[in-house]
Amino acid sequence: MESHPTNVLIPPLDEDDLAVLMHDIQENGLLQPIVLDRSGRILDGRGRLAACERLRIEPAFVTYDGTGTDTYSLSVNLKRRSFSKGICAMITVKARANLGYACPDSGQEARPESGQASCPDSGHTVRDIEEQLGVARAVIGRANVVWQYAPELVDSVISGAVGLDRAYETARQKKAQTASAEAQLAKLRAEDPALAARVQEGELTLQGAWAERRARQEEEIRQRRVATQLLCEVLPSLAQARGSRTFALYDPEFAPPGRAVTQEVIEHATTALAEMASVWKERNLP
Repeated sequence: MESHPTNVLIPPLDEDDLAVLMHDIQENGLLQPIVLDRSGRILDGRGRLAACERLRIEPAFVTYDGTGTDTYSLSVNLKRRSFSKGICAMITVKARANLGYACPDSGQEARPESGQASCPDSGHTVRDIEEQLGVARAVIGRANVVWQYAPELVDSVISGAVGLDRAYETARQKKAQTASAEAQLAKLRAEDPALAARVQEGELTLQGAWAERRARQEEEIRQRRVATQLLCEVLPSLAQARGSRTFALYDPEFAPPGRAVTQEVIEHATTALAEMASVWKERNLP
């Protein structure tokens, strides 16, 4: 038989618990009928149905005609089973998300996601379940952090393989990393929009983008250092030649190969000095 989507979230009985249930049903009969919703899906009693099938006993069924089938299914199953508060909280958060509602403490109003006509539990809230099960809001909040930032651990928490506290620590670290990554991306967007766009398009990782950014900065510093050294070597010597006989004493025969001073070179040098003066004025350098 098909189970209600919320009922599916409840972990099935293990073989030992199922054996105990089978023995009880064999000794005392099926004391609690299997509860179905109006569509014939199991709301409560998957374990009882499995036990009856193994015992070849015809089970009894009743139909739940109230509102809030998901709340009812969670409440009766989580109360009956000896789950930890962490498992109860994780199942509750997963159920809420599967129903299309914002997770608790997310800052969003609880409502169905777009595309859903309505929620079957419009008259019930997860807070009702919290109160019925006695699960503190803080525990629900931790489960919500796991759901948002470490979804790969959700089913492990529900199965009991990983404790909620351990999963929460992992999720909290991932949350901090996500916040840091968002801050780093915002900083990159301010400093180099083109690189940030490549990250958002998936062309670069954030780490790769910052590595490229640092490489560019280092190359720019290298070029500045080379340019500064060149100008500091050339210009002071040229300035010292002003008003002296240096120009009159120039002899092409003594010029180093490939470095002769020609009228073309002088014209280029004059243009370069004019450009340099303009830049110095624009940068307000002494």
